[in-house]
Amino acid sequence: MREVEVVGVRVEMPTNQPLVLLREIDGGRYLPIWIGAVEASAIAYAQQGTATPRPLTHELMQHLVEALGDELDEVRIVDVRDGIFFALLVFSSGVEVEARPSDSIALALRAGARVVCTEDVLDEAGIQATTDEDQEIEKFREFLDEVSPEDFG
Repeated sequence: MREVEVVGVRVEMPTNQPLVLLREIDGGRYLPIWIGAVEASAIAYAQQGTATPRPLTHELMQHLVEALGDELDEVRIVDVRDGIFFALLVFSSGVEVEARPSDSIALALRAGARVVCTEDVLDEAGIQATTDEDQEIEKFREFLDEVSPEDFG
């Protein structure tokens, strides 16, 4: 397993399809995962620390986990088949639950849990960064500083 960080979410043009971009911490690969607009907003809210007047779904999930006396240890992105990614939520109790990567990432950001990815998934779907791509990622980070979660809605 390789640890990845959440770079952020963006809308891919011209399809207007949101994606979450992950970066391998001890390596040079990026992993783009296309997601839904609701999940993109949830990830953006979590990254920006935006407070909501009432708990959103992923906040509710985190409150339930805590109320049941458990804790999310990590999110594992474990497979990709036909362009569809699969993840596991791994709890401190030892329980593992299948989930979509987008929901898993939104929950991990709220819980402070790490996100890891199998080497096989990174080999199959990861993109090796070049100097130009690193500059593009830096522009992407600057874009994230100016975007609001409502921009994905």
